[in-house]
Amino acid sequence: MTGSGARTAVEWLASVAPDPDACRWEWERNPLGVALLPAGRRWDVLILPGGLGRPTLDVLTRLVDRPGPVLADLDDARTGFFVPAGTAARWLGTGVRGAGRGTWIVVPYPGRVAGGMRWLVAPDGTGTLTDTALLELAMHEAAGGMAGEGRAIREVRGVGESGGTGEAGAEPGH
Repeated sequence: MTGSGARTAVEWLASVAPDPDACRWEWERNPLGVALLPAGRRWDVLILPGGLGRPTLDVLTRLVDRPGPVLADLDDARTGFFVPAGTAARWLGTGVRGAGRGTWIVVPYPGRVAGGMRWLVAPDGTGTLTDTALLELAMHEAAGGMAGEGRAIREVRGVGESGGTGEAGAEPGH
C-alpha cells in the first residue's frame, strides 16, 4: 500500500493511540516497524488459530468484496480479524481469543511486513471492519470444510472411523 491510501490507513490506525504522533514516529523509526495499539476504541480483534484463520479468510473473501483488516503472524499460527469495538467482550467461541478494551496488539505499518506480523488485508483508512455475523458464518464453513477434508483424507488412506487399515484381507490384531 502506497500513497494517500497508506497515509489514510496510518491516520485511521494511529487515531486510537494515546499519542497518535508518537505512534507514527514508532512506525517510522522502530527497527521492528510495529506499534502497540489499544483495542476496544474503534475496533476489537478476534484471533483465530492458524489452521482456521486462513480458511476462514478464504471463505470470507467469497462472501464480501473486501473484509475489514486482517493480521497474521509470519508462521500463520494466529490470524486476527478487526471487528467492531465491544465484540471481544460478547464473543463466545472455543479457541477464539478476543482483544478488546484493556488489551493492546502489535500492529505493523499498513502494507508492510514487520516485527513478525503482516497484513493479509491491510486497512484502507475508511474504517471498514469485518461483520461478526459473516465472520462466524465463514468460520463455520471453513471448519466444516476442514472436517470434510480430514474425513476424505482418512478415506483415501483407507482408515475408517474405527482406525482399521481398510486393506482387503487384513484382520484386526494381525
